Amino acid sequence: MDLRNVGLDSTVLSILEDMLDFAEEPEKEKGKSNSSRAYVRDAKAMAATPADVAEYPNRYVFVVDMPGIKAGEIKVQVENDNVLVVSGERKRHKDNKDGGVKYLRMERRVGKFMRKFKLPDNANMDKISAVSQGGVLTVTVEKLPPPEPKRAKTIEVKVA
Repeated sequence: MDLRNVGLDSTVLSILEDMLDFAEEPEKEKGKSNSSRAYVRDAKAMAATPADVAEYPNRYVFVVDMPGIKAGEIKVQVENDNVLVVSGERKRHKDNKDGGVKYLRMERRVGKFMRKFKLPDNANMDKISAVSQGGVLTVTVEKLPPPEPKRAKTIEVKVA
């Protein structure tokens, strides 16, 4: 169906095209902004990477499913002192042993993935660990110890 016949203008069509275009194709049209395409690409990558976040008494645990991705292909970093970023790329397996391969169905997602998590103020940025096992990435962020409660300062009253 050609949506131009419905009465949508070219700007709306361009935005819809960017949102629905999952292929990582090189920039072909000069009129499109690289930053807006990057934003759409990042939004797609974040939406396609589900995660669980749990809070324990002494730590936060982030669990992200990443089947088929090697630990060396996953990047875990902290941006802006309080944003945990998990990113990487899943590449399509190239199988050219028997000549050309004709896929009958391709449902597994390939391409870049990314998730960002704003860390709370009590997260210890120096105690972050990440373990990838069986297609599941587990990132553990230790909590800072609670601050010592301030004690009331006793002031000696002198007789004048």
